[in-house]
Amino acid sequence: MEAEDILVELKKLSPKKEITKSELMVILKKYARIISVNDLMLATAHMRKDGEFVHAKYREKYLKIYIKYFIMRMKEVKEKEDYVDSAIDKTAFDESFPMLERTFEKERLSDATDDKFPLIYVITALYTTFILEEPIHPVGSEFPGSLFVEERNGEYFCPVKENQKDNVNAICHLCLAEQTPDI
Repeated sequence: MEAEDILVELKKLSPKKEITKSELMVILKKYARIISVNDLMLATAHMRKDGEFVHAKYREKYLKIYIKYFIMRMKEVKEKEDYVDSAIDKTAFDESFPMLERTFEKERLSDATDDKFPLIYVITALYTTFILEEPIHPVGSEFPGSLFVEERNGEYFCPVKENQKDNVNAICHLCLAEQTPDI
């Protein structure tokens, strides 16, 4: 079983009229189990390297949030049993494939090592969006200009989502947060 095989298994769900959280979790758990501690360390190093381009004022907050929510969620995925099994947003799920495939390809080309960062990225994005039904960037994530991802009356808002609409590689297309209306 290779990391990119997750895309094949996820695509097999697509023809179904309805996809449940439990069906998705079976696949996410299966692939989360092939991620080792060493893979998590490599992914952390990958994110620290990417963090070099984040403005110094936001870098440590960025790294803390990303490492906690993107990397360390693998343990949570492996152990998660307490979710309400219901249908996921099939349209959003189906529309996520081109972006997920590009993520695998882009990360594979940018790093010659056999790390599982693309797999961790895909599992975390799908888990956060479809199982937890939360935004990809956690509430409280800070962006330049002292702007934050926030929750208002059960709805999630992101101050930079609109800025990413033309970026086909942005995970924002999968994220359920809406653009913060007053920005």
